[in-house]
Amino acid sequence: MTVRLRQAGTPDLDNLYRLEQVAFTGDRFSRRQLWHLLNRAHAVTLVAEDAGTAGAPSQLLGYGTLLFRRGSRRARLYSFCVHPGARGSGLGRRLIEALEQLARSRGVERLGLEVRADNRVALGLYRRLGFRLQGWLEDYYEDGCAGWQMVKELAPSVEAAEERAG
Repeated sequence: MTVRLRQAGTPDLDNLYRLEQVAFTGDRFSRRQLWHLLNRAHAVTLVAEDAGTAGAPSQLLGYGTLLFRRGSRRARLYSFCVHPGARGSGLGRRLIEALEQLARSRGVERLGLEVRADNRVALGLYRRLGFRLQGWLEDYYEDGCAGWQMVKELAPSVEAAEERAG
């Protein structure tokens, strides 16, 4: 399988929505919310797709959305999703590393996220990638599950550092 990472756009809306339905039992984005993230929010979404073989359509395997705040050196990993059939393949790590690089290229120095307290796999991945626990979020998810707020300090990219140096 050849996996390709690229920036998502409006044509990906239906596939993103379907992935949300397959990957999550609750706290799913609606089509309208996904459309807003792709078109109106100060955000970037990267998708991971199986490039397919000759004549076969590509399949969306995962995505991650970064939210940026104007005038801030902080960003938030707002949504992150890997297709159940692709979990454990290293795709999650690859996608997060690409999102981190994208954030660095925009001058982001601190990346935050929230994760379900009962999602041990995601917590382990985030910790291995250098995120640290920052705060407990009681009754954070729609089903009453608590969450963890996590943060990672990002070293600026060479390009971003040179741009700031002027």
